[in-house]
Amino acid sequence: MSLGPRLDIRATQSLAMTPQLQQAIHLLTLTNVELAAAVAEEIERNPMLIVDDGGGEAAARHDTQAESTESLVDHGDAATDAPLDLGWSEETVDHASRLDSPAGDDGFDFDQLACAEGSLCDHLGTQAGEILDGVDLLIARQIIDCIDDAGYLAEPLGDIAARLKISTREADKVLEIIQGFDPVGVGARTLAECLELQAKAADRYDPCMATLIANLDLLAAGRIAQLQRLCNADDEDMADMIRELRGYDPKPGLRFGTTRTETVEPDLFVVERGGKFTIEINQATLPTITLDQRYGKGLPDNAKTKAWLSECATGARWLLGALEQRRKTLLAVAGEVVKHQQDFFRHGVASLRPLTMTRVAEVVEMHESTVSRAASGKYLGTPLGTFELRYFFVSGVATDDGEAASATAVKAAIKVLIAAEKPNAILSDDTLVDLLKAQGFDLARRTVAKYREAIGLGSSIQRRRAAAIAGNG
Repeated sequence: MSLGPRLDIRATQSLAMTPQLQQAIHLLTLTNVELAAAVAEEIERNPMLIVDDGGGEAAARHDTQAESTESLVDHGDAATDAPLDLGWSEETVDHASRLDSPAGDDGFDFDQLACAEGSLCDHLGTQAGEILDGVDLLIARQIIDCIDDAGYLAEPLGDIAARLKISTREADKVLEIIQGFDPVGVGARTLAECLELQAKAADRYDPCMATLIANLDLLAAGRIAQLQRLCNADDEDMADMIRELRGYDPKPGLRFGTTRTETVEPDLFVVERGGKFTIEINQATLPTITLDQRYGKGLPDNAKTKAWLSECATGARWLLGALEQRRKTLLAVAGEVVKHQQDFFRHGVASLRPLTMTRVAEVVEMHESTVSRAASGKYLGTPLGTFELRYFFVSGVATDDGEAASATAVKAAIKVLIAAEKPNAILSDDTLVDLLKAQGFDLARRTVAKYREAIGLGSSIQRRRAAAIAGNG
């Protein structure tokens, strides 16, 4: 083989995160209140953007010379007549480790997708950014977004994996890394797993401690003698292990406080008209901005000034186009959610139907990650109260008519049945299975037990004991 210089042509895939693409993604993830603040900053930077309050000088300029938002969308460089869809394709995920950023730019901060400053999410995101990159970092961001304020993984790992189109093994590998982050115990799926992580970190997770953690129900019931036999421990060791266990934090995430303490302002409203529910943007929280075409008159007529004015006009047009795309995307996503969940608004939580982001993405013809960004942090004002848009994406369980019912509806049914039970007729899980089946829910006993525990209700033995104590009192 000869040695020497030569030219080769190679085809590679990569994604260039231009400033405009970064801005479009960022705007989609913002709530209306956050968007108003971001627009105010843009107005400060760009003198060709003005707030149109419906009258006065701004309105006059708009009427005489400024283009309308719709015109800007038609002619602006970044505008299209379709809702914003900036989802990661499979190719993008495959090559995510090679994301390119413009020179001098720090790249898009994925922490902004869901994290509030100083929150648990932000704290975990910082740690993930320090040790992970590429696809693993993208997976970590999605998992962290599903960790609640107490520090627990609030969504099944399999659902997260399915949404990202990766194997559960890949997701589990990243979760295991997150479970090694501070605070110790974060990312657990159950109380037992949370305590197990803390015991391992303290180098106290021996077979005796493992047995103790695996039988927390016996500890809660005060059956220490039985625990001692299972753990094969003497009185001193048993007391030491229990003392150690009580020193662990069952909700490690709460030390960071909640991510939302302020009053929530709805980003969208559900309005009933003619027996149907429709979606409206909460315009009261958003400014109306236009392009001031008259700005620049009286400035020096030279090449430098013209170039600067052209740059301002281009930036203004792009922002107006991106805002219009954001509006269309939110209306499309929220509209499909409300269309699917109309029974919820009429009959309440028991009528909440199973819905996945994949289904919404298929109907509105967007990428699933675009739907996720559109739903992230957005709140819906409804006749039943204000709900986070993500609340309406729920898993489903089988029913005897071949349809599917939401897990939320099943939990509500279990809660009603147990609330109505009499002290001398406590319902066992087997009885709950039969009663739920009569209501159309075809569930296994272990599934009923899982949902019962998830809503904080004890077993029939624990409830019977509590009823006896209450009766004696």
